[in-house]
Amino acid sequence: MTAVTDDVTRAPQRPPRSGGMGRLAAGSPLRAAAGFALAAAVLFGVAPVVLPDFRLNLLAKYLCLAIVAVGVGLAWGRGGLLTLGQGVFFGLGGYAMAMHLKLADAGAGNLPDFMALYGQVERLPWWWRPFANPFVALAATVVLPMAVAFLLGSLVFRRRVRGAYFAILSQALAAAMAIFLIGQQGTTGGTNGLTDIRGFFGYNLDDPVNQRTVYFLIAGCLLLLLALARHLMRSRYGELLVAVRDAEERVRFLGYDPANVKLVAYVVAAGMAGLAGALFVPAVGIISPALIGVVPSIEFVIGVAVGGRATLVGPALGAVAVAWAKTALSERFPSAWTYFEGLLFVLPVAFLPGGLASLLGVLRRRRSAQRNGEVAQ
Repeated sequence: MTAVTDDVTRAPQRPPRSGGMGRLAAGSPLRAAAGFALAAAVLFGVAPVVLPDFRLNLLAKYLCLAIVAVGVGLAWGRGGLLTLGQGVFFGLGGYAMAMHLKLADAGAGNLPDFMALYGQVERLPWWWRPFANPFVALAATVVLPMAVAFLLGSLVFRRRVRGAYFAILSQALAAAMAIFLIGQQGTTGGTNGLTDIRGFFGYNLDDPVNQRTVYFLIAGCLLLLLALARHLMRSRYGELLVAVRDAEERVRFLGYDPANVKLVAYVVAAGMAGLAGALFVPAVGIISPALIGVVPSIEFVIGVAVGGRATLVGPALGAVAVAWAKTALSERFPSAWTYFEGLLFVLPVAFLPGGLASLLGVLRRRRSAQRNGEVAQ
């Protein structure tokens, strides 16, 4: 019993640190701080100087997708929860933010422009009214997705639904939400969604200076959430989450409830997706069912798989790389870019299972093997 407990709950033994190499070893606080400093320098210093406004706005969009990927990496990479329905939480956060911004653009007592255009409603629906308050709207972008994830996760995990069944269920939820939004044209904008968002808490989004401010806000949120994910992964909870992924019955035997462990990861990932959706709206100016259905949810997972789901920064880098490749390929190969996007997912999974984040490690091991072979000869 003691041996089993030690295997699951005790932190893995790390080699003793010596000198500078120990302080810069993988996972060390100094190396993590250096990594965050480098990322901050690139996002806040290099990118705004090098990229034109159009490309910087695209990068802001990609960083929103990277925030979703960080949550997926926590839930899937550490917890083994293949979440194919993150579009639901992304959409909840996005629509909550867009509803407030549309009401602010319309002015007090006026209907949003699309409601007046379609002519299907004469008064503002009751469930729109709370979003006129900016504090309610901001809280809803995170709390609402987390609440939905808590309810769904409580029902699913306590019935020990996992693996492919959980993935299919989460994907069906994304499809159902997209269909629901399309069917409510008078109150949600239908297929078009909520578009032509011009202001962001009193700031005109047509102004390039304000667009850059939105970019900086998104980049800052990404770094903060990466820090939060690192803290969770390296905490006792993170070790327990990995134990649940690898030996769920063993963890249950030790007195822990695996359902609660998985629920926390699922809820945190949902909150990150909701925040990403809220930030996506001022960055792009639109939220629609096409951005939150089955296909976007799968693309979130593709980005995480390409980057490396078991690492901290791999999911974020993979999401940015896949989104950038999608834009670049669609510009150059308008009729065939989807095939290239499929290859982006197939090739890393087939030849680099650890994702792009493991590439340096693979090259390092090959060099070491070659050196050992030369020495043996």
